[in-house]
Amino acid sequence: MIEVKKFRDEDRVLWNEFLSKSRSPIFLFSRNFMEYHKDRFTDHSLLVFDDGRLSAIMPASERSDQLTSHGGLTFGGFLVAKDESARNTLRYMSALFGYCHANGMTTVLFKQSPSFYSSVSQDDTDYGLFLMGAQLLRMDTAFAIDQRLSVPVPYQERRRRSVKKAQKNGIGIREASEFSSFWNRILIPNLLERFGVRPVHTLEEIERLRDDNPGSIRLLEAWQHEELMAGCVIFETPIVAHAQYISASDEGRRNGAIDLLFHTLITETFKHKQVFDFGIANEEEGRRFNTGLLDWKEGFGARAYAHRFYLVDTSRHALIDHALRND
Repeated sequence: MIEVKKFRDEDRVLWNEFLSKSRSPIFLFSRNFMEYHKDRFTDHSLLVFDDGRLSAIMPASERSDQLTSHGGLTFGGFLVAKDESARNTLRYMSALFGYCHANGMTTVLFKQSPSFYSSVSQDDTDYGLFLMGAQLLRMDTAFAIDQRLSVPVPYQERRRRSVKKAQKNGIGIREASEFSSFWNRILIPNLLERFGVRPVHTLEEIERLRDDNPGSIRLLEAWQHEELMAGCVIFETPIVAHAQYISASDEGRRNGAIDLLFHTLITETFKHKQVFDFGIANEEEGRRFNTGLLDWKEGFGARAYAHRFYLVDTSRHALIDHALRND
């Protein structure tokens, strides 16, 4: 028998243990990370049990009659074990959306993870969404380098020249032990000046998250002598290094510091990762490209991967069961 339950505090250890064995063992889905913003979102994460055995989880929050997977995360999705069959994955999805429908959540905003975050294919989840007639609401494009390619996409000439310029200018790359210099001297001023916004995470939040998720959140910086030129906060998962925050001073852009920093991250610091993820280059909920970011990220050989947002009508969950019947 399949049973769906809402996450409770006593499920923390069970949740994290299952996450570590799932197709996408990403620390962003751990309770250590998710609960830093529990005061901003009403958590309604779900656990799916099959004959008493935890078989699937979905990070989620609720607002009115809609469930979101998850409101405080860039993406969420539906997580099953690495060796789970497509048939069972679909059964668990049907049960989960059926639970939502029975509990007054008429729709689910489903944020599918980009495919490269999964150790094995997650396309059975996409198939389940198709069976329910889920509406594609939004598509961002994450730009990433697949470092498993035997022949990588080459750098643009401008990026090569910029890296060489930085090397001649004596730029050095180092890992930071504290985040305050980058946050206060580079990141916040840049975001305010260029976009009129502040970082999603305050300095106190990002430092707490770093401490609560040891080894998963790292800051790499570019320096010229004793002057900070650029920095990048990396969210590190078992197979992906994701650039969460990227920023440079005006001089750091002119002297090539930001390009040398990323060249070092790609070819040295995280060369052992399967994928280096630059993040998206979209604005206006996927409707426009930031062409400057697009050109810069592609200049290192990154290429586009779909990041899909679906709206699911939970009353259609039984369409999955229909597809699984053999009569």
